[in-house]
Amino acid sequence: MRTTSLFLLALCLALSPFGSAKKGGEHPLSKIAIHRVTLASHDWVYLKASPSLLGLKGQTYEWINLEYINANPSNDDWIGVFSPSNFSSSVCTAENPREFPPLLCTAPIKYQYANYSKEDYVGTGKGTLRFRLINQREDFAFALFSGGLENPKLLGASNRISFANPKAPVYPRLSQGKEWNEMAVTWTSGYSIDEAVPLVEWGPQRGDQTKSPAGTMTFGRRSMCGPPARTVGWRDPGFIHTSFLKNLWPNQMYDYRLGHRLRDGSYVWSRIYSFRASPYPGQESLQRVVVFGDMGKGEIDGSNEYNSGEYGSLNTTRQLVRDLAGIDIVFHIGDLSYANGYLSQWDQFTEQVEPIASSLPYMIASGNHERDWPGSGSFYENNDSGGECGVPTQTMFYVPAEKRAKLWYSTDYGMFRFCVADTEQDWRRGSEQYEFLERCMASVDRQKQPWLVFLAHRVLGYSSGHFYVQEGSFAEPMGRDSLQELWQRHRVDLAVYGHVHNYERTCPIYQNVCTRKERTHYEGALKGTIHLVAGGGGANLAEFADVEASWSLVRDYDYGFVKMTAVNRTTLRVEYKKSRDGDVHDAFTISRDYRDLLACVPDSCPRTTLST
Repeated sequence: MRTTSLFLLALCLALSPFGSAKKGGEHPLSKIAIHRVTLASHDWVYLKASPSLLGLKGQTYEWINLEYINANPSNDDWIGVFSPSNFSSSVCTAENPREFPPLLCTAPIKYQYANYSKEDYVGTGKGTLRFRLINQREDFAFALFSGGLENPKLLGASNRISFANPKAPVYPRLSQGKEWNEMAVTWTSGYSIDEAVPLVEWGPQRGDQTKSPAGTMTFGRRSMCGPPARTVGWRDPGFIHTSFLKNLWPNQMYDYRLGHRLRDGSYVWSRIYSFRASPYPGQESLQRVVVFGDMGKGEIDGSNEYNSGEYGSLNTTRQLVRDLAGIDIVFHIGDLSYANGYLSQWDQFTEQVEPIASSLPYMIASGNHERDWPGSGSFYENNDSGGECGVPTQTMFYVPAEKRAKLWYSTDYGMFRFCVADTEQDWRRGSEQYEFLERCMASVDRQKQPWLVFLAHRVLGYSSGHFYVQEGSFAEPMGRDSLQELWQRHRVDLAVYGHVHNYERTCPIYQNVCTRKERTHYEGALKGTIHLVAGGGGANLAEFADVEASWSLVRDYDYGFVKMTAVNRTTLRVEYKKSRDGDVHDAFTISRDYRDLLACVPDSCPRTTLST
C-alpha cells in the first residue's frame, strides 16, 4: 500500500499546474485540464490490469483487461492511460528561470470513462474496460480520476504493464526513393546507435538476401516550437531509422525485415514484410493510385472518443487494407495523425497505417496540422500543429525532397508523374517552391508518362467548402492566381487536395470557366484541369456552402478516398470510393492519345511567327 501511495504522490506532482493543454483544441487530450489535478487517493479504490507482460511472441499490440473498484463512483469518473508508468516532475526541466517545480510532465496517451462498458458502474462501484496497447518503448499504468475532465482528482493507480522488448523495431513505412528503382524503409525503435546498429535484411522473394545499413534520427523537447508539444504533450519519440533499398527490379516482389545488431553480436528482428518494386517510368501496365487527406487516427478500443472523426479514420484504413491487392501506391496529402502536439499519437498513427505502409509506398504531403506555428517559418501563422512545427513529420516519414524541412517533391510511378506541393510554405510566383513545381511539370515526357497529377494539402484550385466561400475565394487566396497558368501550360490532368473534409469534383476548368461539358467521360484534350477535393479521410466532416457553382459537378459530405487507375497510356479511370463500404460513389474516365496533349489550348499555345 505504501508503494502505491508513493506512486500516487509522484503522479500528482507530475500533474501539477504548469503548461496546460490549450483550451478548445481539436485533439481529445486537450479536453483534459491536467493542470488542475489534485490528489484524492483512498484505500477503497482498486485497479488491476492484466496481463502484465505483453508481446511475448513478438506482437506489437495486445489487448489488456482493467478491473477497478470505487466506493464512491460517479458518471464523471474516467481512466487515464499513462506511459511511462513512473513519470514524475523529477524528469522535467524548466524552460526559463521563471518556472518553478513541480512541473507538469505529460498528459495521458488516451482515456476512457469508467462507465463506458458497465451501465451499472455508478450503482455497484465496479467496472471493467478493455484497452488496446501498442509497443511504444515504455511501460504503462492506468489511473482512476473523479471530477470529470475539467476538475480531475486522482483516486488511484494500477500495477505496471510492459512489453517484453519495448525497444523492438516497429511500424515500417515504405516510400519512393529519389530514384525510380529505390525504396526507402523507415521505422521506429528504442535503440540508439550506441546500443545497436540498425539495418534491413532484404531481397527478392525466394532469392538471396542482403543487408543494408540504416541512418538514425530523433528529436528532443526543445526541437518543438511551443505547447503542448513542448509541455504536456511531449513524449520521447524514440529513434527513427531509414534504410534505402537500391537497384530494385521493376515490379519484382521483395521480402524485408527490420533489424538491430546488438553490441554482443546478436540480432533483434521484426517479422518479415513484403512489397512490390515500382514500375519503370513510362512502363505501360495496370497502375493503381489512392489519394486522400486529413485522416487522423482512431482508437479501436473506443477510447479518446470525440465527435465522429475517428470512425471515418478507422473505416478508411480498413477499406484500404481490404483493397491492398488492388493498390500500388498511396498518397496521404496532409493532416496525417492530428497529433496536434501530443507526441504519443504519432506512434499510434504509424501503428494504425502499418498494414498499408509496410506493403506499399506511403507518400505524404505537409498539412497545416503538421507544420503551422507562429514564427517557425510556415506560410500561415497559426497554431494548428500544436507546437510541432513540422519536426515529427519530416523525421518520421521520408519523402524524396531535396531538403527534409521543405516537403515538396516529384515522384514517378510508371505512367504517372506526381508533383507534390507543400502548401504550408510559399508557393507563389518567384518562390523556390514555384520554380520547383515548374521544373517538375515541364520535365516529364508526356509520350511515356501521359498522366500528370498535382497534389497539395490546402485547396489551391476550387472548392465549395463553407469557409472558402465565406472568404469569397473558393480556394486559398492567391492559389489559382499563382498556379493556374502552370497547370494550363503543362496540361496537368488532375489536381487533388485535402484540407476541406469532404469530396468534390470540378469540370475540366481554366480561369473559372469549364473547358469541357461532359461529366463522366472525356475524350481528347481536356483543355483544362480537373480539380478534386479528397479531404474525407477521417477527420470531422466539413459543410459545403449553400451555393451552386457552375464548375462543381459532384459533391459528397462523407468519408472516402480517390482511386486512379491507369489502364494504359490512353485510358485513365478515376473513382471516389466510400470509406464505410468501399462502394464507388463517383467515377469518370479520360481517354486520349499523345496527339491530344500537343493540341493548342488557351494560354498553352506555342509562340509562332510569320516566317516559313
